[in-house]
Amino acid sequence: MSELDRRFPASFLFGAATAAYQIEGAHDEDGKGPSIWDEFCRRPGAISTGETGDVACDHYHRWPEDVGLMRELGLDAYRLSISWPRVIPFGTGAVNERGLAFYERLIDELLRAGIRPFVTLYHWDLPQALQVRGGWASREVVPAFAAYADLIARRLGDRVKDWMTLNEPEVVAYAGHHSGVHAPGIRDFRTAILVSHHLLLAHRAAADAIRARSSEAHVGIALNLSPCDPATASEADAQAARRMDGSLNRWFLDPLFGRGYPQDMAALYLPYFVRARELEGYDGSLDFVGVNYYARRVVRASGEGPLLADRVDPPGEHTAIGWEVHPDSFRRLLVRVHQEYHPREMYVTENGAAYDDVVVNDRVDDPARVRFLERHFTAAAEAIAAGVPLRGYFIWTLMDNFEWAHGTSKRFGIVHTDYLTQRRRVKASGEWYRALIAAHRDSGVEAAAQ
Repeated sequence: MSELDRRFPASFLFGAATAAYQIEGAHDEDGKGPSIWDEFCRRPGAISTGETGDVACDHYHRWPEDVGLMRELGLDAYRLSISWPRVIPFGTGAVNERGLAFYERLIDELLRAGIRPFVTLYHWDLPQALQVRGGWASREVVPAFAAYADLIARRLGDRVKDWMTLNEPEVVAYAGHHSGVHAPGIRDFRTAILVSHHLLLAHRAAADAIRARSSEAHVGIALNLSPCDPATASEADAQAARRMDGSLNRWFLDPLFGRGYPQDMAALYLPYFVRARELEGYDGSLDFVGVNYYARRVVRASGEGPLLADRVDPPGEHTAIGWEVHPDSFRRLLVRVHQEYHPREMYVTENGAAYDDVVVNDRVDDPARVRFLERHFTAAAEAIAAGVPLRGYFIWTLMDNFEWAHGTSKRFGIVHTDYLTQRRRVKASGEWYRALIAAHRDSGVEAAAQ
């Protein structure tokens, strides 16, 4: 460990993250309604492997075993998401008590295990019934999301204190509604801009609903953020990187921190977007900001697309999904968010890597992932030393699961999932993480005794 554990505060939370659609399975059991991902996965060619999330990791039935794994790893905290169509099958209206009971049992077991739950309300599985009515492109979704947030806070708010309204609104807007590689598979830039706006309005409405139910609520949002570096020293590439940064980072961070939409991007998007003033004067009311980081973006100028910018694949080390390994960009990002936006608290709500893991002699050795995690935790420790108010770190992900358009072909877990048998095996990276957490606790006990 090289005393890496001692570089984190005693109260620092070491956790892991998952998402409902990626692990739960039970896609139509106990009254659950269909989601946009249930529908999207059935489109020919939508998922590279031709799979669906109908079974995934079967967590809906195996959750006691999975909480046991978290306890075995020594996790302080666990980030999970609620499936909106599992608890309100049609998005509005009748509540599915059997779906709510599942989450109540899961939360209770986490608390009995001494694991602090961080609950994400929306991790991409919109009820299909709402999509039929326009989905995130319809203004109707905002009050529907607020009502859903009110329900979950009312039922779980006595046990859950830590909330994220949305996961990666940038991906929801652009992967789902511009490139169309995610559900609902729409390809229209104007729609994507409108969706991004409705997501920010929905965050505001949901945060207000949660706080109205619980004075102890700790409310944030999980944003996918990346430094955007120009591919060359040219002014054209520098401007392209600035536009990419505006779309990916500032379009969401600025309004959430009371600045409204960034003026350069609002001007660029003006032909598509006329409602920017609806967020003027609103500061997001964030108790914390969650940072999902995987890789930086290297950008060159282009003559195509609304941003006139393309991503470049830089030379160097990459993961199995093709993403560059660049931990110093992680440190830079954390420091930048702190220095430019001054959030009260920050969490790494996702960070991890996909590698081509194999079982040999009933064991999964994944030294590349161990190196990846050690280098990124070191970058996080350096950010803390620079003054970043980082309170916790959630590895993506607890176990291999349904990786969206990649199906089960990309493995991010620190626990291996055998999809034929549903057997779980802790990988070498999971053993590394368990040792880091144990060493951190021991060092905290030693410090308290001195």
